[in-house]
Amino acid sequence: MPSLYMIVFATTISSIALIAAPLMNAKSKAFCLATKNAVKLAFFMSLPSLLIFVSQGQVSSSMNMKWFDLGIMNLSLTTQFDMYTIIFLPVAFLVTWSILEFSLWYMQIDPNIEQFFKYLLIFLLAMIILVCAGNLLLLFVGWEGVGIMSFLLIGWYYARSDAATAALQAVLYNRLGDIGFLLTLCWLMKNTQSVELPHILSTPPQTILLIGFITAAASKSAQFGFHPWLASAMEGPTPVSALLHSSTMVVAGIFLLIRVHPLLSHNSTALTTCLCLGALSTFFAASYALAQNDIKKIIAYSTSSQLGLMMVAIGLDLPYLAFFHISTHAFFKAMLFLCSGLIIHSVNDEQDIRKMGGLQHALPMTTTCLSIGSLALMGTPFLAAFYSKDAIIEAASTSNINSMALLLTLVATAFTAVYSMRLIYFTSMMHARMSPVLLCNENDRRVLNPLARLAAGTITAGLLISNTTLSNYPLTHSMPTHMKLTALIITVIAFAIAYDLAKVFWTTPPMNYGTKKCDPSFLNQVMHRSSSNTTLNLAWYLVTHLTESLLMKKLGPNYIEMSQLQPTKVIQLTQTAQIKAYLSVLFITLIFVALVL
Repeated sequence: MPSLYMIVFATTISSIALIAAPLMNAKSKAFCLATKNAVKLAFFMSLPSLLIFVSQGQVSSSMNMKWFDLGIMNLSLTTQFDMYTIIFLPVAFLVTWSILEFSLWYMQIDPNIEQFFKYLLIFLLAMIILVCAGNLLLLFVGWEGVGIMSFLLIGWYYARSDAATAALQAVLYNRLGDIGFLLTLCWLMKNTQSVELPHILSTPPQTILLIGFITAAASKSAQFGFHPWLASAMEGPTPVSALLHSSTMVVAGIFLLIRVHPLLSHNSTALTTCLCLGALSTFFAASYALAQNDIKKIIAYSTSSQLGLMMVAIGLDLPYLAFFHISTHAFFKAMLFLCSGLIIHSVNDEQDIRKMGGLQHALPMTTTCLSIGSLALMGTPFLAAFYSKDAIIEAASTSNINSMALLLTLVATAFTAVYSMRLIYFTSMMHARMSPVLLCNENDRRVLNPLARLAAGTITAGLLISNTTLSNYPLTHSMPTHMKLTALIITVIAFAIAYDLAKVFWTTPPMNYGTKKCDPSFLNQVMHRSSSNTTLNLAWYLVTHLTESLLMKKLGPNYIEMSQLQPTKVIQLTQTAQIKAYLSVLFITLIFVALVL
C-alpha cells in the first residue's frame, strides 16, 4: 500500500497537471469551457490530500529535480507539499473555478475571450508554482509569473489610457520589490551557496536578508508606500480583479513571509517592522475606503486593509493566523468583486454607489451575496473572517506589542464596519437612484452557481479551516471577557454609527462630480509628480551643468583654445615683417638641404 506521503504527492501533482492540460490545445473553440472544467476537476482532485491531512495531522512531501551544477552549488527545482500548500490549493482552485465560470458570462462578447482564459489559467499556474516551491529559485519563477500576468490582465483593455497606465504602474511598483527579492537571492547564493528553504531557515538570520524579504513582500502585497497600484488595478476586467485580490497576486508577498517566518521570528527588528508596516497599511487603506464612491475602489482598498492585517499577524510571529486569514479572505473577496461586476453591468456600467440603490428588489441574489461578503469582511460572528480576523486582533491585544500599532489596527477594524455598511446601504437599500430603464438580469446559471459556491465558502470556510490549522495551537481562551469582545464591540458600534450617518447623507446625488477635494488618490499625484520632477530636474542639471562643463569646456572650445595657443605664439615670433630675416631663413634652409642631399 502506498504511503500517505505518496498519495498526497500524486494527487497534488495530478491536479496541477490537470489544469495545465488545456494549454496544450489553446486554439480549440471549446477552450474556455475546457479550462473551467479542468480547474473544477483539479479542485475535486485536490480534496483527497486535504482529507488525508485533516485525518493524519502533519503530512508533507517534497520532490527535488536537479537543474544544473554551478560547481560550488547546485540549482534544483524543488517542490514541497506541506500544510500551507495542501490547504491553499483547494481554496485557490474553488475560487478560480467560480471566477472562470462567471467569466464565461461576463466576457461572452469579448472577441479575445480564449486568450483571456489562457491568461487567467497561466496566472493560476504561476501562483501554484509559487505556493509549491521548495526553494527560492522556483519561488522566484512563480513570483515573476504572477507579476507579468497581472500586467497583461490589468491592461487587458489596452486601448484605454487608464488601463495601460494602471498595468505599467503595477509592474513598476512590483519591480521595486523584485530588487529586494534579487538582493536576498544573490546574497544567499554568495554566502550560503544554497537557495533551498530548509538550508536557508537553518542559517542565522541576517538583517539585510530580512529587509530584502520584507521589501519584496511589501510591494507585492501593496503595503503602505507601495499601495497605489492595487486600486489602479481596478481598470482591468472584474474577473481579473476578483482573481488578483483573492487568491493570487496580492497574497504572494504574505506567503513569502510565511515561508521564511523562522528567520523573522529570531529577529525582533524584522518583526517590529512587519507589525508597524501592517498596522499603518491597514489603517491607511481603511481610511481611503471611507472616502471612495467607486464600488470597485472600495473593495480594492478593503483588500489592502486586510493585507495589512495579515502583515500584523506576521509581525506578531503568528504566521499560521496570517495564512488562515488568506484562506478565508479569498472566498468573500472574490464574491464581493463578482457581485460588483454584476451590479455594474446591470446599472449600465455605472460604478458610483451614489447612483445606485434599491437593488435588493432587482438583483436579490447578488445583493444578498454582497451583504454576506461585506458582513464577513467586517468580522460578523460565525462568518469566515470572524474566525481569522478576531484571532489576529485577540492575539494583538494579549501580546506585548507597540500600543500605537494595536490602536491603528482597532481603528481600522471600526473603519471596516463603516465602509462595509456604507457599501451595503447605498447599493442595496432604500429606493433606486438610477435610471428606471435598466436591464437587471441575474437569471443565468453561470452567475448564480459561482455566487452560491462562494457564499457557502464564506459562511463555512472559517469554521472548517480553523479546526484544521489551529487545532495544534493554543488559543486565547483565558482572556478576560471585555478583551475577548473588543473587536466585536468596536465593529457593532461602528456599524450602528455608519447606519445613522448613511441615513443622514441619503440625498439626491449631486450632478457635478468634478471636485477632487475628497479624492484620497492625491498620493498618486504627490508621489509620481515628485519622482518625475526630481528625475527630470536631475537630468537637466546633469546635462546643462556637468555635461556642458565637462564636454563643452574641457573637451570643447576651451580645450581647442589651450592646445592651439602655444603653437600660435611660436609662429607669432617668426612673423617679424622684415625681408632681411625672411631671406636669411630661406638661404639657411637652402644650404641645409644642399648639405643633406
